Amino acid sequence: MRCVVFGATGYIGGRLIPELLRAGHEVRAVARDTGKLAEAPWRDRAEIVPGDVTDPDSVAAALQGQEVAYYLVHALHQHDFVERDRAAAATVATCAREAGVGRIIYLGGLTPEGADLSAHLASRAEVGRILLESGVPTIVLRAAVILGSGSASFEMLRHLTERLPLMVTPRWVHNRVQPIAVRDVLHYLVHAATLQGEINRGFDIGGPDVLSYLDMMRRYARVAELPRRLVLPVPVLTPWLSAQWVNLVTPVPRSIAVPLIESLVHEVVCQDDDISAYIPEPDAGRISYERAIELALGRIRDADVPTRWSDAAIPGAPSGPLPSDPAWAGGTLYEDVRERRTSAEVEVLWQVIESIGGEHGWYSFPLAWSVRGWIDRLLGGVGLRRGRRDPRHLHLGEALDWWRVEYLDRPHELRLRAEMRLPGRAWLELSALPDPAGGARYRQRAVFEPHGLAGHLYWKGIAPFHGLIFGGMVRNITNTAERRDSRAA
Repeated sequence: MRCVVFGATGYIGGRLIPELLRAGHEVRAVARDTGKLAEAPWRDRAEIVPGDVTDPDSVAAALQGQEVAYYLVHALHQHDFVERDRAAAATVATCAREAGVGRIIYLGGLTPEGADLSAHLASRAEVGRILLESGVPTIVLRAAVILGSGSASFEMLRHLTERLPLMVTPRWVHNRVQPIAVRDVLHYLVHAATLQGEINRGFDIGGPDVLSYLDMMRRYARVAELPRRLVLPVPVLTPWLSAQWVNLVTPVPRSIAVPLIESLVHEVVCQDDDISAYIPEPDAGRISYERAIELALGRIRDADVPTRWSDAAIPGAPSGPLPSDPAWAGGTLYEDVRERRTSAEVEVLWQVIESIGGEHGWYSFPLAWSVRGWIDRLLGGVGLRRGRRDPRHLHLGEALDWWRVEYLDRPHELRLRAEMRLPGRAWLELSALPDPAGGARYRQRAVFEPHGLAGHLYWKGIAPFHGLIFGGMVRNITNTAERRDSRAA
């Protein structure tokens, strides 16, 4: 089949495309920023096109000549996500009908009947209805908690359980949930493309286990070989307060934690198993909860996480490129530029640069970075705990703590764009250049574009600490490279 995937840079989209290719389908991947797919391992086997689901012209172009359209887009981070999702779904529905697409496939959320749904769940259900009423045969797959390395649901579960031997829990942890392994989600998504007939309906999909969220945490602890977790129920802990706690304790920011927890306030269990009459189970059966946890932890341990929840850019974060050099007509730019020669070879210096962040830290004043990360979390930002996908290698477009990899020219230049809460836009460039006298020259450039008076005051307020933070980075990065170089020699 000829399949077009909207949301190719997202958590599910990035995993679905190689599965569709493996099944023999032709794939057109749609992304607002196609540069984020420049390093996707499947990029040479798929057609990559620019497109925005809010732009009818780009949607129509992406759908032209396609038989199956996968819709995997959700404006969760944005305050007006209900209106955005409604408009985007209507655009795709209309364009798909006009383009003669044979089927739409949408991954939504399980919604308990008769319940007063949260805005998140209600929006997912509304998108499903819009697509089902499009006039194009549509399959809506509804899933609850998706378990897989890098998924937001899994990261919330993992960090809550691992970091809190004593947990203060709200009432919702006793609600029943039917989680599903991401591998099983992909199985149903791939097979939905080849279903015969004019099927136009929704299907609940779930794993073989129905558990409370409390059971999920306890079983996670057993699989991860952690001591037994103690639980102290607190019935007055509201979903909003729970989300603030998740925001502080886990890498999942408040903008995602709120809808996730609002969903768990309801019991999210499959109401039927009709999908079995249309799509057979995987050969080995659906993956159990414990096995799903083992598989996800194995991926993390082996640094083999294909996609993460943070792969999608945070709306509201700076999205434009670094202002052009040497002069910028748009206004004031502040810079902190530092260079240092090192006896280490360029390749060794680059290894240190590319491994920055995550478990390796930022090579200067860890307390200051940690405090700034906590402040960002309190303000609703991403903080420092998003970490990185692989401890040694970066990928264009991926999240790196509170940064986004905007430019990667291996082994010479890495440019990061800030996604923390700032009164302006910020970038950090790290470069490894050959030195005519031998060894390498390390160049580090921090750039800040202020917004309003607050932006100017922010830069001037932190400028006195730049010597400690940025100067420390220069010294420690080059010293680390020299130690590695001497050991290699």
